[in-house]
Parts: sequence; structure tokens; C-alpha cells
Amino acid sequence: MSFYRTTRLMLSSAAILSFAGSAFALDSADLLQKLNAAYAIQGGVLATEGVDVDDTTVTLKGASFKPLAGGQGVPLGKVTMTGVTEEDDGGYTIDKVTFPDISVTNEGVTFTASDMSLGGLTVPADANAEGIDGLLLYSNAHTGPISISKDGKEVASLKDMDFSMTPTHDDAGFEFSGNINAIKADLSDVKDPASQDTINKLALQHVEGAFTMKGSWDIKPGTVDISDLGLDLTNVGRLDLALGISGYTMDFIKSLQAAAKAAEANPDKQAAQQATGLAMMGLLQQLTLNHAEIHFQDASITKRLLDYAGSTQKVSGEQMANTLKGLAPIMLAQLNIPELQNTVSAAINSYLDNPKSFTLNASPEQPVPLPMIIGAAMGAPNTIPKVIGLKVTAND
Repeated sequence: MSFYRTTRLMLSSAAILSFAGSAFALDSADLLQKLNAAYAIQGGVLATEGVDVDDTTVTLKGASFKPLAGGQGVPLGKVTMTGVTEEDDGGYTIDKVTFPDISVTNEGVTFTASDMSLGGLTVPADANAEGIDGLLLYSNAHTGPISISKDGKEVASLKDMDFSMTPTHDDAGFEFSGNINAIKADLSDVKDPASQDTINKLALQHVEGAFTMKGSWDIKPGTVDISDLGLDLTNVGRLDLALGISGYTMDFIKSLQAAAKAAEANPDKQAAQQATGLAMMGLLQQLTLNHAEIHFQDASITKRLLDYAGSTQKVSGEQMANTLKGLAPIMLAQLNIPELQNTVSAAINSYLDNPKSFTLNASPEQPVPLPMIIGAAMGAPNTIPKVIGLKVTAND
């Protein structure tokens, strides 16, 4: 009797554990629905031919990204999510999302990419929640080697890419950064003779470099501050862009997507284009320019450009520089910007004499609505420097 009671107890316990396991199993349909609700804000949807769930691992079979506005989707194949956990609020966290390697060939051009993944993915319970709580976020995104080949010869490649997002301490937004390492481009086999001659004279047959990015987004006021967007090319130079705007809110993004979706659904493409243009003008009313900067740090390309331009006119690079210095005041005078003409001419002269750096900086006293800048460009372009607080300097 004791044996039978023990057996019944064991079987009952197993049944309870089995029931508990099924009750707390991941709901793949709910996960996919919430993932798509959040991803829709970015204008797409994740489609799949089937889903397998094994403990905390979810595998999407035949997955693809499809734009909500219609058009060609992006096939992904088998996507594996590991460490999937449903949170108390109904959202999900995913330790890692791994994508299959890609190798696609079309008309002799082959594109390959490998070692692609997302880490620390957060799927919101409600995509309409305010602030960061309604966003699909990741901690890091990684891609291994990427290569583009033409007729069997590699023409462009990069070693890897890494991007990251970190919520601010008050969860009002997030900071982001990224880098692309060991970018390479082989321009030694360009078919057009004139283009190839230019490439050879500028010593650009093999270009190498790297890309960096850093910024932040404060969601409620929609303040995007890109402190650095840089492309550094060996023996060419480094181009850095910085930009600060406000008004890029979640409502702005949703309105932008609604306008694009309406245009795609309108069979009258001309009317759709006009409607989209009007919608864009209305949306631009919400954006303001806080600051902007373009900075170029020379690494010998300027001298080569002057030498090449001079050779086409049968003069030296130094003579070409002097010609440009003489033309600059004449061309600037036609723009009717007397308050900026002298400083720009001085900056051009300084740079051409000793190419180190050249900077255009816009720092308005108060944030400027973008429609005001557009209106100035169309009606009174000579007022733009004053409107945006433009300054031009060289060799800072």
C-alpha cells in the first residue's frame, strides 16, 4: 500500500509540474504580435512561416521583414531568439537574436554578410505607451564581415559593425553610438576611362577608412543631438557632421509613416505625391534647428585635388589655389552676404595656403523652425547666414 501511495504521489507531482510547465510556456504568437506592434513604428512588420519554442529559445522559420507601405520585403531565413523572458508587465526581454549569414548574387554582383546579431532586446507590452516604455530597443547590434564582389573580385568590404543604445538614467530617452571598422573600397578597375584616370591621379585606387557615430534622443520634446557622425578615410581626410534638432517626437514619426502609407495606397500617384508634399510641409512645422556643424580635417586630398584641377588647366596646383583665392570674393559678392563675405574669403585663403581643416558652424541664438530656413532659402537666400548663425573658419 505504501508503494502505491508513493507511486500515486510521484505521478500527481509530475502532472502538476507538467501543467505548470505548459501554463508558463512562452506564447510565441503573443511575442510576435507585440514585436510587430513595436516594429510597426519603424515602418515594417516581421513575417514568418512558422515558430518553434524550446524552453526560452524561440526560432522563427522563413522569417522576413516587410515594409508596411508595401514593396519588396527582405528575406531573413531562420532567426533564433535565446533567453526569451516574459516580464510581469506583459512585455518581453530577449538576451540575443541571431540572424543567418547572407550570400546573394544578382547580375554578377555578390553580397555577403555574416555573424549578425542583436543583444539585450526589449519588446514593450504596449507599443502606444509613452516615452521609452513603448519602444522596441536593443542594447547592442553587431555584424561581422561584409563583402561586395563584382564578377568574382571584391570591390568593397568592412570588418565589422557595432551599434549600441543605452537608456538615460531617467528613462526619458537614450544615448546611441556606433562604429564601422576597416572599410575598404577597390576602385582600381573602374571601367570608364575618364573616371579611372581621375581616380589614378587622385591616388584613390584603394580607399580605406572607418565610420563613427554618437548621439542622443530625448523622446518627449523630440530632441535629437548627434554629436558626431564621422567618416575617416586614410590619406583623404576626416569628415565630421554634428546636428541638433527638436520636435522629432513619437507623434511626428507616426504621422510621417501615416503619410507614407497613404501615399502608397493612393492609385493616383500624382495626387499622392502632392498630398505627401503638403503633409511633409505640415510636419516640418514641428521641427526646429538647434545647431549644426560640418568639419573637414584634411589628410592630403586637398593638395592632390588642386594638382589635378591645375593639370586640366595646364597650371600647377599652387597656381590653381591662387586662382581660386582670387575668384572667391567675386563669387561671394554675388550672394549679397556682406557680413559673411570677408570671413569666408579669409577662411578659404587660409585653407588653400595651408590645408588643415575647414568648418561650417550654425549656432542660432534661438532654435529656428525649419520652415523659416526653407522660406529664407527660397525667398531671401542672403539672409540664411543670419537666420542660422552661420560661421565659417579654417585651420582652427
